[in-house]
Amino acid sequence: MELQEYFFDKVMVIDDTEIDRYIAKHVMNKIHFAKEISEFDLAISALDYLKLNADHCERLPQLIFLDIRMPLMDGFHFMKEFHLLPSKVLDYCKVVMLSTSLDIGDHKSAQSEPLIQMFLNKPLNKQYLIEVYQLLNTRV
Repeated sequence: MELQEYFFDKVMVIDDTEIDRYIAKHVMNKIHFAKEISEFDLAISALDYLKLNADHCERLPQLIFLDIRMPLMDGFHFMKEFHLLPSKVLDYCKVVMLSTSLDIGDHKSAQSEPLIQMFLNKPLNKQYLIEVYQLLNTRV
């Protein structure tokens, strides 16, 4: 499913593992999933970016791929802080959790979080991207 247009204008990847960010970016670029991909190795840095740009939707990612296990702030703590952002950010930015966690508790926590659209196991791949797009069911 190679596309000439992009699924999304901006996508953010928050993951402390460089190789996982590389794989995510590579597979997204390969199928033209996002015109612009921003990468953050720390959730707190990504949160700061979102806060700084809360009044500028054109700078915000439409989709955030979020890891669970990260130093300083894990994915679930990020979500607690994410809830405190202005409602226009919460409406605009959709979150997909992307993790290697096999912990049932992590999966249940992700499913019970209303702002997490979906939980995917790493590594990100073409089929996952298509599923994310179909779930969100819109070209934003």
